[in-house]
Amino acid sequence: MTPEQYVQEKAAASGSSFYYAFLFLPKPRREAITAFYAFCREVDDVVDEVTDPGIAQTKLAWWQTEVARSFEGQPQHPAMRALMPAVERYGLEQRQLQAVIEGCRMDLEQTRYLDFPALERYCHLVAGVVGEVSARIFGQVREETTAYAHKLGLAFQLTNIIRDVGEDALRGRIYLPVSELQQFDVKAHEISKRQYSDRFTALMRFQAERAHRLYDEALALLPAEDFRSQKPGLMMASIYRTLLREIEHEDFRVLHQRVSLTPLRKLWLAWKVQALGRV
Repeated sequence: MTPEQYVQEKAAASGSSFYYAFLFLPKPRREAITAFYAFCREVDDVVDEVTDPGIAQTKLAWWQTEVARSFEGQPQHPAMRALMPAVERYGLEQRQLQAVIEGCRMDLEQTRYLDFPALERYCHLVAGVVGEVSARIFGQVREETTAYAHKLGLAFQLTNIIRDVGEDALRGRIYLPVSELQQFDVKAHEISKRQYSDRFTALMRFQAERAHRLYDEALALLPAEDFRSQKPGLMMASIYRTLLREIEHEDFRVLHQRVSLTPLRKLWLAWKVQALGRV
């Protein structure tokens, strides 16, 4: 199996909303973003699939070394071998990939966040930087587009946190800031035991309203000159925001189930952005 085939299978198997946006890219950019996405999945899987924290730390340390080695011209892992041709072509930097690894390391060392600024730092590493790299691969020409990409990445990550509250709690992680749990008088054990309440619904509505504000702020930051090049990100925004609205429609019943969109619906939302320019 070639590195290109490896990353393609990795991306397709994930079923992620990102995959549907990639389909509309020209081949070189599609190959680059698929390789980058596969790298992100590899690193994230270390945290989600390795039960021994010590082994997970060792694996993340290996990835840090692999990234450094790759930027010196000696990639070993198929994901890095597939990604490296895009580095010079799209101006990717080692610090960006190392930041993604550092964000995943936070998942091993921290399961709670005291307030939103603390959570925001985590989101910057695992989502904002991913948005930054993606924007470059998509064909960014204006510097201001980086701020759009970071804010959109934050909105995506908050949507993920809302969707995955129940699953994350089973893994011992509650990303909702402690200060906001206290504000709405929601106890951590209620989330872990999947106990719904009007207080929990109010807390989640507060989270969703913030995510919607961030989507609006991100879209307002995108320069008109980059609208066309950044369509893949806009496709993901349409998919993720539709998912957020679906969760709201389900009255935030996220503790016992994972709300999702069908592949056909994701493809339809992506096509609408591609063909009609509607987010």
